[in-house]
Amino acid sequence: MKVEVAVVGAGALGLSTALHCARQGRSVVVLDRRTPGSQASGRAAGLFKSVQGDEVRTFLARRSIDLVRHFGEWAGVPLDVAASGSLLVARGGGHKKLLAAELAQSLRWGVDLAAISPAEAAERTGGYYRPAGDEDVVWCPEDVYIEEPGALIDAYLGAAARAGVQVLADEPVTAVTTSSAGVITGVRTAARHIETAVVVDAAGAWVRQVGELAGAWVAAAPVRHQLLVTEPVPGVPASAPITRILDCAVYLRPARGGLMLGGFESAPLPVDPRAQPPAFDTDDVPLDRGVLDAMAAQVAGLVPAAQAEVAEHRGGLFTMSPDGRFLAGPVPEVPGLWVASGCNGSGFSSSPAIGEALARWITGGRPEVDLSALSPARFTGVLTDEALVERGTWQYAHYYDPLTA
Repeated sequence: MKVEVAVVGAGALGLSTALHCARQGRSVVVLDRRTPGSQASGRAAGLFKSVQGDEVRTFLARRSIDLVRHFGEWAGVPLDVAASGSLLVARGGGHKKLLAAELAQSLRWGVDLAAISPAEAAERTGGYYRPAGDEDVVWCPEDVYIEEPGALIDAYLGAAARAGVQVLADEPVTAVTTSSAGVITGVRTAARHIETAVVVDAAGAWVRQVGELAGAWVAAAPVRHQLLVTEPVPGVPASAPITRILDCAVYLRPARGGLMLGGFESAPLPVDPRAQPPAFDTDDVPLDRGVLDAMAAQVAGLVPAAQAEVAEHRGGLFTMSPDGRFLAGPVPEVPGLWVASGCNGSGFSSSPAIGEALARWITGGRPEVDLSALSPARFTGVLTDEALVERGTWQYAHYYDPLTA
C-alpha cells in the first residue's frame, strides 16, 4: 500500500487528523491495534471547555466547540451536541482568586463569560445544584458536551469514509521504517507494508511505543482517569449545564437521566503500557470506586444527586505532558514523523481543532494558530522516565488547582 499520510491511532485525535488531511486532498490510512475509539476516546466524559490556561489552548478549545456544533455542515455527517453551557464554581479563597484570574484572562482572549450569583447557578441547573450562598460562580455559555463519546467517533468515521480515508482496525503497527538519513519511509504491520512519507503518532497511551519504533522520544505519561454515571435522578434536566467545582477537582453533567461525575485524583495512578503484557488493553486498567465515592461526598452539599446509586463506572488513560500543554507538531529528529498527543485529558475535546491545524501544517499550509509552543521537541533528551511520570502525575493532580505550581 502507498499513501501520503499514515495515522497510527483511531481515537478522536487520530481520526480528526486523518479526516482533515483527506479534506486537504491527501490519501490517508488510519491503523489501530484495536477497534476505533475503543480506548480513551470511547470512555471520555465528552466535555468541551472554553476556559483554558493559555491563549493557544483557548483558541483550540473554542475552535473545537465551533467545529462540533457545525459538524454536519462541514463534514456531511450529523452529530448531536448538547449546547448546555457550564458553571465554574470556587469555594475557598485561593480558588476564588484563581477563578477571577481565569475569568479576566479568558475575557481578554475573547471567551464569552460572566460572573453570576449562586442562586442563578442553581436556577440554570434546574435545581440539581443547591448553592451554599458564599461561593463564586462563572457562567460559560459557549461550553457543550456530547452525551455519548462514541457518537463523535462514529461521526469522524462516517466523515472520514466519505473523504476516502481507509481505516484498518485490529492491525498493530510493528515497525516504522526510515531511510539511511533517518527520514520516514513507511510503517509495517503483520499484514502489510505501507509506504508513506508522513506518519502521525496519535496512539494515545501507546504514543511512546510508536515513537520509539521511529527512534523518537515522546514526553507523555499515561495516567488513569475515572468517572461514573448514576442511575436516573429526578430533578436533573437533560438541558442542564455542566458544573465544575474547582476546589475538589470534580465535574458533573446530565447523563442518561442522572448525573455523570468525574474528577482528578490527588494521588493519581500512572500506568505505562510498555511495562504491561503485549495484550494489555484499557479494560485492564485497575479502577477504584472509592476515589469517586469520596469525590461525590465532597460535593454532596452542593449536588446531593452526586451520591445517587451508580449505574456505570468506567476509566481510561490520559496522556499527560510535563508542562500541561499539548504535544502537537513535527518531530525534528525524525523528518516525516508528527505527534498528536499529550493533551492532559483534553484530547477528545480538542481533537477537532488539533486535527484541523495539524492537517494544514502537514499539507504545507499554515494553521490558524501558531502551534510552535506545543512542539514535541521541547522535551527531547531533557527528562528521565521517572521525571516524566512525576511531572505528568503532578499536572494531573493539579488540573483544576495550579495554585501551588
